[in-house]
Amino acid sequence: MFGSEFIEQSVLSASAKGVAIIPFITAGYPEKNEFSNLVLSLSEVADVIEIGVPFSDPMADGVTIQRSSHQAIESGVRLQWILQQLQAIEVKKPVILMSYLNPLFVFGYEALVRQSLEAGVDGFIVPDLPIEEGSDFRHVLNEANLGLIQLVTPASPAERIAKVAAMSSGFLYAVTVKGVTGGTDGLPDTVTGYLEQVQELATIPVCAG
Repeated sequence: MFGSEFIEQSVLSASAKGVAIIPFITAGYPEKNEFSNLVLSLSEVADVIEIGVPFSDPMADGVTIQRSSHQAIESGVRLQWILQQLQAIEVKKPVILMSYLNPLFVFGYEALVRQSLEAGVDGFIVPDLPIEEGSDFRHVLNEANLGLIQLVTPASPAERIAKVAAMSSGFLYAVTVKGVTGGTDGLPDTVTGYLEQVQELATIPVCAG
C-alpha cells in the first residue's frame, strides 16, 4: 500500500484507537546530517510524517518555521536533497511533503512524481495551491495515486469546504486558527462546531492542525 490510500488508511486506523499523530519537521533542521535519523525516529511513534520543504518566503507560516526554513536553506537543503535522503532509508509510515508550489513547479511535476515514488513519498500539502488552479499538478498526482491534502479554514463557507474535500485525497487538513502557523496560544471556542461541520461535509478523514 502506498500513496493516498496509505495515508488515509493510516489516519483511519489511528483514529479508531484514539487520534492520529502527524508531526511536522522542517527538512534539514536543526542539523542537516541528522535528518534521516530524525525521520526514522519519528516513524516509530507517528502515524503520518509531514516534512516541510524549506522555502525562502513561507507566507502561511509563522516565525518558527520561517527561521527553520532559512537555516535549512543556508545549510544547502533543497527538494532534490530531501528526495535523495528519503530514498536511502526505509520509512514504514506514510510520508507527506509540505511545500509551496514554486519549488515543485521548478523541479518539474513529472520528475517530482517519479522521484517521489522512488523515495517513498505518499502525498503533498501545498498551502498556496487554490482548488481553482494547478490542474496539471493534480493530474500527475492522481495518475500516480499520490495524495494531495488540501486545506480549509474556519472562514471557509460550507460549499467551499465540500468542494475542497472532494478534491483532496489522503485526508482533509482543517486549519483551526486564522493567520499564520504558530500565531496563537490556544484554540477558539468555535473550533468544535467548525470541525464537526467539516467532518459532516468530507468523505475522507479530517485532521485538525
